[in-house]
Amino acid sequence: MKDYIEERAISIANYIVDHNATVRQTAREFGVSKSTVHKDVTDRLMQINPTLAKEARKVLDVNKSERHIRGGLATKEKYMHQHVV
Repeated sequence: MKDYIEERAISIANYIVDHNATVRQTAREFGVSKSTVHKDVTDRLMQINPTLAKEARKVLDVNKSERHIRGGLATKEKYMHQHVV
């Protein structure tokens, strides 16, 4: 694996752990796709730093279990801001 990919995987994992970030937030921050973030954290990082990979995975699992709630809140917020004419 190339050095810059290893460095990116470690940076992404640290960002996720430090900021409790979602895959989408992380992808936007690093300018890569969601697939790249997911592949870095689940596959590549396990080979480089398994401990950090497990920490990042915990955060992503919590985010995944809460995403249906966040989606509902976003929809509620959307309709609260619409004006009835």
